[in-house]
Amino acid sequence: MTSTDQRKKPATASTGTRARRRRPLRSRIADWVLPLILVVVIVAVWQAMVSFGGVKEYVLPAPGAVVKKMFSDFGTFADQSVPTIIAIFVGFALAIVVALPIAVAMVYSSVVRRAVYPLLIIAQVVPKVAIAPLFIIWFGFGQLPKVLMVALICFFPVVIDSMVGFRAARPESLMLVRSMGASRWQAFWKVRWPWAVPSIFAGVKVGITLAVVGAVVAEFVGADTGLGVLLITARGDMDSLTVFASVAWLTVIGAVLFGVVELLERVLVPRRGGRRSFEASGSL
Repeated sequence: MTSTDQRKKPATASTGTRARRRRPLRSRIADWVLPLILVVVIVAVWQAMVSFGGVKEYVLPAPGAVVKKMFSDFGTFADQSVPTIIAIFVGFALAIVVALPIAVAMVYSSVVRRAVYPLLIIAQVVPKVAIAPLFIIWFGFGQLPKVLMVALICFFPVVIDSMVGFRAARPESLMLVRSMGASRWQAFWKVRWPWAVPSIFAGVKVGITLAVVGAVVAEFVGADTGLGVLLITARGDMDSLTVFASVAWLTVIGAVLFGVVELLERVLVPRRGGRRSFEASGSL
């Protein structure tokens, strides 16, 4: 190798490093720009339908009117958001607290897995809208039925993705730490838990979006306060503007909660080539 080649090699490596640094930046910009463009197009079509398509205002309010309603009645929407958000947080936390131990038990015990897994499937396929009235009958009105509905609807994706993550640990890594004298508990924390965290967050991200759905479903069936109650009342009054504004508030709440979970994942989870498990998906 000549001296000229030796001088060129570091420059090439440096150029490659700079290129790798620029690519993620462009990718991050695209992640925001492309959805923003799509949203602008949808809003423009929406506005055109109202302005030039002959769609009545009470059928489809203009996007500007919906935004104005959100801010003009900010106090009302904020007050009604509090019980909904409380139910989301408490129910979601309850789902995680219950799901993780069950996932661990199913990984370590085939008897538990064979006994519990079919019940999880049955509980998931039952429509949650059909269960919500029973919660009202059993637990009355208030926050408890909403919390239980949120926990029920969030539970399945969290427990399934957690189980998949715990089972995905490399057997050779487990045998290595056990051969070094580690207990089963130490092997769990050193191998299974780090390996499962990305999959757990995958289930948590699915669950947090379903938590908003669960809270609103419970408020539709029977509740005293909440955005779901406000939405149902507005629907009964044929107030489509308030309906759209309530849906917009729920959308913002769901997006913010998902963003918080996404941020926690980026902070707490080391990147492993983008490996994620999305085997669990919730549905009503």
